[in-house]
Amino acid sequence: MRASVIGGSGYIGGELVRLLLQHPHVEVAQVTSNRFAGRPLHFVHPNLRGQTELNFVSDTEVTACDVLFLALPHGVGMKSIERWDGLAPRLIDLSADFRLRNPADYGTYYHETHPSPAWLERFVYGAPEVHRERLRAARYVAVPGCIANTGLLALYPLAQAGLLAGDVFVDGRVGSSAAGNEPSLATHHPERIGAVRIFKATDHRHTAEIRQVCQASVHMTATAIEAVRGVQAVCQVMLPQPATEKEIWGVYRGAYGAEPFIRLVKQRAGVYRLPEPKILSGTNFCDVGFELAEDGRRLVVVSALDNLVKGGAGNAIQCLNIAEGWDEREGLRFAGLHPI
Repeated sequence: MRASVIGGSGYIGGELVRLLLQHPHVEVAQVTSNRFAGRPLHFVHPNLRGQTELNFVSDTEVTACDVLFLALPHGVGMKSIERWDGLAPRLIDLSADFRLRNPADYGTYYHETHPSPAWLERFVYGAPEVHRERLRAARYVAVPGCIANTGLLALYPLAQAGLLAGDVFVDGRVGSSAAGNEPSLATHHPERIGAVRIFKATDHRHTAEIRQVCQASVHMTATAIEAVRGVQAVCQVMLPQPATEKEIWGVYRGAYGAEPFIRLVKQRAGVYRLPEPKILSGTNFCDVGFELAEDGRRLVVVSALDNLVKGGAGNAIQCLNIAEGWDEREGLRFAGLHPI
C-alpha cells in the first residue's frame, strides 16, 4: 500500500514517517512540506537519516496513492478536503477539523464556522477502543487529540458502566511537543524550562471530544510541564454510589482486557505504581490506573501516553490497520525504553 503524508515536516508528520517506514504492508510514497520542498527528510527529522532517501515535495506535487495522512495545522485541511479526497480512497486526518459531530461545536471551541460541515458525518472518530467496528473499512478517519485521547481512555469504561453521573474534572499535563514545531514565546526554552504552566484553566478544546465520547459533564484544565513528550490525565470522579476496588477492577478489565495497546497499571509498591508518560515515549501504549478513596466514592483515574504516538501518529496507523483488516500491532510493536 502506498501512503503519503501531507504536512510531513511537523512532529506528528515525522512520527508518521518513522512508523510507516517500519510497517510491513506500507510504502511511503510522498511526504510534503512547502517550506522544505526538495530537501531530504532527515534535514528536518534527523532520526530518519539512513532510513529513507525521500525528499520533501510541495503540496502541489502530490500524486494519487492508497491512503493519505493529513498532518496539517488545524483549520487547513477542512478548507481543501475535496482536493485531498480526490487523491486517495482513504483519508486519515490528524487535525481537529473533523473530530466533532456537531458543526456548532467548532464555533464554541475553535471560534470559527466549519467550511465543510457536510463532511463531519463521513468521518469516523478514530478511537479504536471505542469505535473499532465502525473503523473496519472506514474511508475517512479523524484521529483524536492527544489530551482528549488520554482523558477519554481513562473515563470511557466508567461511562459505559453508568458511573459518570456527576461532574468529572480532568487535569491534563502535557509536554512541549504537543505545541508543534513552530516556535513561540510560550515554547521558547528560557520560558518553558522548569515551568508547570496552566495554559488553559477552563474550556480546553479537547474537552469537547471527551464529552462527545463519554456523554458526561467533563471539565478540563491543561498544564504545560517540563517534558518533551507525554500526556498524563488525572481524572477526579465522584461515583453515584460507593464501590469496591474489586468492582472498579472489573469495569476496567471488562473494557480493556483484550486491548492490544491498553495496559492497566496499579501497583501497591515500586516506583511506577500509576501511569507515567516518560516510559511510554515512542510507544503506542496507553497506561490506565486508578485509586479509590476509603469512602468508596471518590475515584482518581490516571492515564498516560506519548502525545505524538498513541496521541497522534501511532493511533492513526492503528486505525489504518483496523480498516485494512491487518493485525492492529503492525508497525507499532516498539516496547519503549527504560531508563530514558
